[in-house]
Amino acid sequence: MKKATPAAVAVVAVSAGSLIVASLLDLQVPSEHRERIVTEVAWTAGIAGLGLAVPGALLLRRLPRHPIAWLLCLSGIHWCLDAAAGTWLAYATFNDLPGASAAFWIYQRLGAALLTWLPLLLLIYPAGRLPGGRWRIAAYLSLVASCLMPLLSLAIPAAAAQQRAGEPMPAEFAGLNLDPTSIPLPDGWWVAIFQVSFLAIPLGMIVPVAVVVRRFRQADGYDRLRMRWLLWAAIIDLLVVVSVLVVPELSSVALAPAVGLTGAAVVVAIARPTLLDVDRLLGGTVLYAAMAATVLAVDACVLGATGLFLGQSLPERDAAVVAVLLVTAGYGPLRHRLWLLVRRLVLGRRDDPYRVVAGLAEQLERSTSPEDELLAVARAVAEAFRSPYVIVEVDRPGGEKVVATQGVPAGRTTTLPITYRGDTVGRVVLPAAGPRVSLSQRDERLLADMVRQAAVAARNAHLVGELQRGRELIVAAREEERRRLRRDLHDGLGPTLGGVALRIDTARNLAARRPEEADRLLRQAREDATAAVADVRRLVHDLRPPALDDVGLLGAVRQQAARLRAPGLTVTVDGGGDLDQLPAAVEVAAYRIASEALANVARHASATSCRVRLEVAGGDLTVEITDDGVGIPAGTPSGVGLVSLRERAAELGGDCRIECPGDRGTHVRARLPLGVLT
Repeated sequence: MKKATPAAVAVVAVSAGSLIVASLLDLQVPSEHRERIVTEVAWTAGIAGLGLAVPGALLLRRLPRHPIAWLLCLSGIHWCLDAAAGTWLAYATFNDLPGASAAFWIYQRLGAALLTWLPLLLLIYPAGRLPGGRWRIAAYLSLVASCLMPLLSLAIPAAAAQQRAGEPMPAEFAGLNLDPTSIPLPDGWWVAIFQVSFLAIPLGMIVPVAVVVRRFRQADGYDRLRMRWLLWAAIIDLLVVVSVLVVPELSSVALAPAVGLTGAAVVVAIARPTLLDVDRLLGGTVLYAAMAATVLAVDACVLGATGLFLGQSLPERDAAVVAVLLVTAGYGPLRHRLWLLVRRLVLGRRDDPYRVVAGLAEQLERSTSPEDELLAVARAVAEAFRSPYVIVEVDRPGGEKVVATQGVPAGRTTTLPITYRGDTVGRVVLPAAGPRVSLSQRDERLLADMVRQAAVAARNAHLVGELQRGRELIVAAREEERRRLRRDLHDGLGPTLGGVALRIDTARNLAARRPEEADRLLRQAREDATAAVADVRRLVHDLRPPALDDVGLLGAVRQQAARLRAPGLTVTVDGGGDLDQLPAAVEVAAYRIASEALANVARHASATSCRVRLEVAGGDLTVEITDDGVGIPAGTPSGVGLVSLRERAAELGGDCRIECPGDRGTHVRARLPLGVLT
């Protein structure tokens, strides 16, 4: 790389110096004289040369032995020297200075070879080697055909060249040596030879184009990306050619950027083909070119129709001026709307993000179900970006997915996550390729806003479903509890109390005649009454442990700890905060959680000590149970007891964490919110 640096610097210095000299000399020559000598602004070719030389020098520093780097550098120098020779020819003939003959030879003779570099570039692109096999012979023949006219330009006499061009010889060329390499032939021969040589130009391009097509079809990986960069450069050049054909005055202006972009595309393709997404660049170039052509065609039709209408009543020149004024005043304000309309038809409403988001919000408000909301999101994204299809997926608990699709999926896709407060709740699937899916940074921000709307819609749909399921569970639990109470009262306590009443009545009837039998019946009635009282206590305990009302939450947990029968286990229960003014539901949940955790310690932990801590702080009741037992081995599935701990906490909007820190022991921490229930 270090060896190529001086050569790269020299290439840029020669090219830039030639362009500067050419532009300064051109300022000193009257336009009338320049048009007679060179017929065009010669120094502008130096801009195109610099557009080839600078990318070539950059590639030369990176890949000093790559033939394409040297090809770009030499072609850039050639263009710049041609510009300098053309301007010096005009300047020298105007001021009667030496060097005009050499400048004429360089500009007129060697200038015919300016485009000879193109077929050679196509033949060796991208590896820097000619194709092999039979294609190499065809490549040599095409190069010969491309060089035929430049070689003939060295031999044709200047007078014959002027005769072929149909232009007289400028008087300023008198006294110059214009034919140092010319070969005289009989009159008319050179004209005929040149007519034949013109046929060789398209023949010389057929093989290079065929080689490029063949390599494009066989390429993969980085080589395919490089070929797509060349395709983009070809599209740019084609657009420039079309624009020059439509507006010939653009020829001198459009040449430089077209050649420069081609050189830059070749360098990027060889050095860093992944610098930009070339597929997106290709699609965007074609798309915007088509949109601009549509608007310009409408402009031309409006201007032409106005001029034609006015031409019937005004002179041609006046009609053209009036037509321009009328079109500017009347059609001008509508032209911007026309551009927006064309862009909207092709690319959607991405230019109006406020309307897109507002329209999505309105559709979400009109949706009557979670599925309709997701379909509204998919439809809004498809309309906003003119995407051929959009898929919106939302995850549900248990692995279920709700999917809304707009359009028909086809081809490669890209997936964007839908997140809500840091959690991924779904995804949006879009096409991965195509001009309409090319997104700018502004488009990506709009899509992110819409995805956030989708996240909110998905979250709302999930919450609505969870709320409905919660309501159903509450109603089902309430009715199930009522049925259990009815069964216990009707099938258990009711018959027992009915039997007691019958025995008492029977004992009363037998008391006078058979006192012993009456006493036996009364004893049975008393036993039945005692059993009924036990059933009532059981029912009451199932509804709410009586100890909570007798001794409070802290005392009830201590009583439960005292009932444990585990040898060697010591349980301590303490509390903090105001534990006397807790909501009833929180008290019951805390008592059940503590009781279940203590039962697990006694059955499975083999612990020697256990500590229960109840504390009210920050609007929550925290229940912590810590033991020094064997803990829970990793990978052990949660049993019914552990699941019930989490469910009881979740019922009140809290949570329960079960951890095994270190080598021994288990730590259960349940958080029960108080604010909603107070």
